Amino acid sequence: MTPREQDGRPAEETGAPHLPARGPLAWLEERTGLVGTVARVAAHRVPRRSGWAYVFGSATLFAFVLQVVTGITLALFYEPSSATAYRSLQAISRPGTMEAVVRGLHYFGASLMVVMIGIHLIRVYLMAAYKYPREVQWLSGVVLLVLTLAMAFTGQVLRWDQNAVWSVVVGAEQASRAPGIGPVLARFLMGGATLNAGTLTHLFSLHALWLPGLMIVLIGLHVALVLRNGISEPPKPGEPVDRRTYRDRYRALVQRDGVPFWPDAAWRDALFGSACILIVAFLAWRIGAPALSAPPDPSIVQADPKPDWYLIWYFAVLALWPYSVTNPLLILAPLLVFGAMFLLPLVSSRGERAPSRRPWAVAVVVVGVTLVVSLTVLGEREPWLPKFGAPPLRAASVHGSDPAARRGAAVFHSASCILCHRIDEQGGLRGPDLSRVGARLDREQLTWRVQNGAASMPPYAGVLSAAQLRDVVAFLAARQ
Repeated sequence: MTPREQDGRPAEETGAPHLPARGPLAWLEERTGLVGTVARVAAHRVPRRSGWAYVFGSATLFAFVLQVVTGITLALFYEPSSATAYRSLQAISRPGTMEAVVRGLHYFGASLMVVMIGIHLIRVYLMAAYKYPREVQWLSGVVLLVLTLAMAFTGQVLRWDQNAVWSVVVGAEQASRAPGIGPVLARFLMGGATLNAGTLTHLFSLHALWLPGLMIVLIGLHVALVLRNGISEPPKPGEPVDRRTYRDRYRALVQRDGVPFWPDAAWRDALFGSACILIVAFLAWRIGAPALSAPPDPSIVQADPKPDWYLIWYFAVLALWPYSVTNPLLILAPLLVFGAMFLLPLVSSRGERAPSRRPWAVAVVVVGVTLVVSLTVLGEREPWLPKFGAPPLRAASVHGSDPAARRGAAVFHSASCILCHRIDEQGGLRGPDLSRVGARLDREQLTWRVQNGAASMPPYAGVLSAAQLRDVVAFLAARQ
């Protein structure tokens, strides 16, 4: 039956798509049905008021397609072997080459995908679009978030430089401390009991085959559910979700005040997604992917591995949390967060959707975003680490003309105090700022603290001579 024959009405009235009567598309449609399927997807009706807030889901899909295309291209040049991976990436990263631009596209595309899926989930949560009948859509989105973060981590370690190798080692060590399943997680991450020649190949297969394959299946499920259940309408206060009436109410809404997805709504998705890709292309051209660190050498233990920016917040949590409670934190925190996200549509599938009627939901987003941003800033600054290579204090920071204080300033640097303590905006952040310590502590208190140390400060009683101790106390006491 053709679209014009449905219900005895023309296609314009039924919303059915026009299909070609002859030509290549008609030939393809007769044999595969693909043309009609695509046409029906494009013609499906969506609420008229669905606006710019709805573009982030499609932008995530744009980013994923970009990652697939650039990833396949990079795989033509990348050698997933611990012996040759670093050298192949050096060749890929040569300035001015197309390979370097593709690597930049892949790097910034990963950031785009993480940001877009995060904003999309926040939008869905604030609008309570996880409620009936879209519970499974939400669950598939949460799993896609987990897989996206896993893709981001495994992609970072494929650089196989010093930072990447130690990221794998540190990640496996952290995973091994998870109660019960720790050793299994560590072995799965490294592809063996320890870092070995097959670790990189194992991680490459996860990043290039298993994780993308799972994501393609879930994206297909997610899109199919969107087509089945429709795009959620913008919520209105006083219009709660009721399982008995919602589907009829939604159908009436899109028939009365809906528009075809293409072109009435899809133009926003296409415009925003294209703009995102153009921004990524500009960043890849002007900035490029991050430079490789030193070649991998597991025997060099003086390394400070850091994840890419979108995972630094978790890196900061592990660094700031007391070591004694890190083990349960490693398994309990992700379980609590993602467990709550999984349970959300199951325990709250009906009721109000409007954010104005759900102030606790707005508060959760504000607190969560604030925490992630704050932890990301802390992770970038790394105040818990000594500032190795800190230069000597400026002359203006040495107060007075007391020779003992001037000698004490030299001891303050030579004894590595400046690595952890800040004076006049110079030095590390691990310990307290000592710019005005002389106004807080007297000489006796300063002497006791230097000699005996503190929770994160070693005692210097056996390190400094009596003369050096007097000089450094004189210097600190002058800090008024």
